[in-house]
Amino acid sequence: MSNVIVNRVKEFLKRFPPFTFLSEASLQLVAKGVEVHYFAKGEFLFKQGDPAQNCFFVLKEGSVHLTETQDGQTKVREVCDEGDVFGVLALLGKRPYILNAVAEEESLVYAIPVSIFEIILEENSRVSLYFAAGFASGQVVVRTDLSQSQKARGIFMEASKDTGLLIFTGQSDLNFSKDVVTCQQGITIIEAVKKMSTMGVGSIVVTDAQEHPMGIITDKDLRNRLIAQNMPYETPVEEIMTSPVMTMTRDAGFSALYLTMIKNRLHHLIFTEDGTAQSKVIGILSDHDILLSQGNSPAVLINALMKTWDVKEMAKVRDSAERLLRYYLENELSMDFVASIISEINDIIIKRAVQMAKKKHDADYPEASKVKFCFLSLGSEGREEQLLRTDLDNAMVFADVPEAQLKEVKEYMLLISQEVIEILLICGFQSCPGDMMANNPKWCQPLSEWKKYFSEWILQPNQLAIMHSTIFFDFRPIYGYKPLAEEMTQHIYNEIADKTIFLNFLAKNALLNPAPLGFFRNFIVEKSGEHRDKFDIKLRAMMPLADIARLLVLSHRVVGINNTFKRFEKLSELEPNYRELFLEAGKAYEILMRMRAIEGLQSNNSGRFISPEGMGKIQRQLLKNAFAPIDELQKIIRVRFQLDYFTN
Repeated sequence: MSNVIVNRVKEFLKRFPPFTFLSEASLQLVAKGVEVHYFAKGEFLFKQGDPAQNCFFVLKEGSVHLTETQDGQTKVREVCDEGDVFGVLALLGKRPYILNAVAEEESLVYAIPVSIFEIILEENSRVSLYFAAGFASGQVVVRTDLSQSQKARGIFMEASKDTGLLIFTGQSDLNFSKDVVTCQQGITIIEAVKKMSTMGVGSIVVTDAQEHPMGIITDKDLRNRLIAQNMPYETPVEEIMTSPVMTMTRDAGFSALYLTMIKNRLHHLIFTEDGTAQSKVIGILSDHDILLSQGNSPAVLINALMKTWDVKEMAKVRDSAERLLRYYLENELSMDFVASIISEINDIIIKRAVQMAKKKHDADYPEASKVKFCFLSLGSEGREEQLLRTDLDNAMVFADVPEAQLKEVKEYMLLISQEVIEILLICGFQSCPGDMMANNPKWCQPLSEWKKYFSEWILQPNQLAIMHSTIFFDFRPIYGYKPLAEEMTQHIYNEIADKTIFLNFLAKNALLNPAPLGFFRNFIVEKSGEHRDKFDIKLRAMMPLADIARLLVLSHRVVGINNTFKRFEKLSELEPNYRELFLEAGKAYEILMRMRAIEGLQSNNSGRFISPEGMGKIQRQLLKNAFAPIDELQKIIRVRFQLDYFTN
């Protein structure tokens, strides 16, 4: 190829992953080996069952459909657009093609020789991971490993163009440790551990004879590299230390320190006299120190909530929690951890709000205030999945009282509920548009009335009853007498055991939103209104998974697990035949939660509606990978609950 054409190919490829990860030299090598092919409309690039060619393909112009033929019927499995990589089985497994590739319109395609790219795969881990995570078109026909996708997301994530101070305001006086606990290389781990224990620290810096840093050992290293590997305590420290270490001067600016730790995924940063590893250790900074210095440690936020009775102060703390959430999402912390932290902060705000309400009204209702009650969170907050301050869904249950006392007790319970809702609104939460909140008299009821509600929904499962079930059956007790909530749960399972047809209705509801697999050109977006041309990630992707997890957990009579990805983990234990699918579904839900939260923080809204046009190719493919478990699970639900034979 002439230099002009090579440069054109190179400039095109560098816009799209995985070529974005290549050095100029590698990109030049690939571009030189590219062959340009033209395909007329309807022409096949390869057919299902054909032996793998010695190249894979990148679509330059036009449109290519990847289709699958089964039982004489052909279905479109993927629509490739500009920059998409496909036909990678030649690269990955040298197996026959499992799909057809046909030009839907006149198309130009770059064919990249496998022989050239195999060299790059060995040298570039990001390129290897790109394919391992199933980001190439056609690799998602067989369910992809979403754990690889999650790992890939963190590696591919571009460095923020922001200053890195998204959760901070201004410079900070960091309280880093100047009295660093150190030990010299050559000593045994048992000696190092004794020193850590004596000094009450979770890490120790390993130095040479000149006190220059050689490595670091943390509690995590001891667990993973010593105990888990069954190594003797007499092992020299240098065998399990993390090395080399990152060093800086202690007078480096806050922004530089923060960005260094974030970009390098560091939990500890060591200060030396001249900022290099060839000088004496003089201090150590942990990621906990950074958060603590800004008052944004979860422990600090929770402590602040526990100490205050000022609603405005509570609102400030919840604002800080939102900044903490942003920090967690940017640094790829596990969603299980993130959801637990944010849910804990939300729960404490609710608990404090109830306490403040009781403080205000108990004196006026001396008898009613003695009645046992429990404030419940519903929906996403009930499942510990409400990362953003979106709609409030909650309810109040109280113990049954004599008829003569009911009016006064309910009046008191509604006052408590109203006070709690007002405090939550001040703290930035949104009112429920369907008014499913504890200050609505309908959802502030004695235990016996809640049992009637549940029985009615289960025994007469019309559309409204099913909708109520999907919200109210995910309740979680937050404050008060929790045995009331436990009795509600037991009642639900007792009723379902006598009326299993209810599960068929729930199953039918779980199939209302099929997996939106035609992602690129057939992407299911809103057709009108303010969210036109946007993808509803809640309705189209998250709700189907949450509905399926709830349905299956109810069918197995599993009590006490509300969280969707934890439900899927439990289901993977209960149904080992589908273990991998359930684990994939849990990972998919975590990916969707993360995407929605990031969108919400960026757009300052609920994050529910996402613009496909604004997403990068990897983001779109990552989202599409998360759809695959929905499709497989819905097929299982259809058969298990005999929905093809089920009529209302």
